Amino acid sequence: MITPSPPTVQFFITCLLDSLFPDVAQDVVTVLEQQGVRVEIPRGQTCCGQPAYNAGFWPEARSAAATTLTLLHQTAGPIVIASGSCAAMIKHHYQELFQDDPAMQARVREVSGRVVEFSQYLVDHLAVTDVGATLKRKIVYHPSCHGVRELGLSRQPYALLQAVNGIELCQQDKPQTCCGFGGLFAIKMAPISGAMMNERLEALQAAGADLIVGGDISCLMHLEGGLRKQGSPMRTCHLATVLANRGA
Repeated sequence: MITPSPPTVQFFITCLLDSLFPDVAQDVVTVLEQQGVRVEIPRGQTCCGQPAYNAGFWPEARSAAATTLTLLHQTAGPIVIASGSCAAMIKHHYQELFQDDPAMQARVREVSGRVVEFSQYLVDHLAVTDVGATLKRKIVYHPSCHGVRELGLSRQPYALLQAVNGIELCQQDKPQTCCGFGGLFAIKMAPISGAMMNERLEALQAAGADLIVGGDISCLMHLEGGLRKQGSPMRTCHLATVLANRGA
């Protein structure tokens, strides 16, 4: 009897996980490996180009995107990204960056067709919701804009969280409201970004939870900064960390 080979994925780590939150990147690998997935990490990864793209520096964005496309095009299998914003950038906005380059368009279609967000891969590709995690805390989930609006993450994170043993998932008002981060928007439009963040935090805190869980570390970093400025005991945590049993 031939034993089937384990599924293999390419893990695109993203800048923030690589530079500031490597423990979350390790949590992603841990959860995938616990499900029998072989995780490959293509060497030479750089920024996907989203900051330059959002700021209007398209030549610089194209340069970064071309590097990412060249790297990922040489791989095989699903490309898992634990960030809705970076996944959406590659999956949707690379087409715009290379709209006048037929050769690169073909590469964009091949690579973007393999991109899948972390929770989507678990639920939709592996058909897994219960990963055996335990967390005896009251949590509220923050659905980030890119994940909801560009990737269709409406049920996958909730299905994974509802299967966590001991968790109490609290409901919030207007869950799909932006937290105000928006990458460079938080820097260029700081007063507006801060006001949006405070409105989001008010709703999240009113939910009665003590932990905010999300799938995009940039939004969580933004919200965590707001919580600390307020002196709130509430904290944030990436979904992968919960699923890896490190959310306590």
